[in-house]
Amino acid sequence: MILTTAKVEDFDRFLKSFSAAGEKRRQHGSKGALVFRDPNQDDQVWVVFDWNEKGLQIFESDPEVLPIVNEAGLKTRPQTATLSGEYSA
Repeated sequence: MILTTAKVEDFDRFLKSFSAAGEKRRQHGSKGALVFRDPNQDDQVWVVFDWNEKGLQIFESDPEVLPIVNEAGLKTRPQTATLSGEYSA
């Protein structure tokens, strides 16, 4: 699992583009994603990917990804949170 966050110009625009790009993410090993809108900042999104870091890195280096990012209207580059621990229950 990977947690990322980014600022977006328009949430609806981001969500439409993000949902349409699922096949491209799947090509690089993503098994799915959960998207959250920050309740305190309208332009902040959080995404939890069922993905490994290597797949994400390959996805980010794919030349076809930059137009997708531009279409999504990202104001900041997605930042990946550092895993601090894993616990059961």
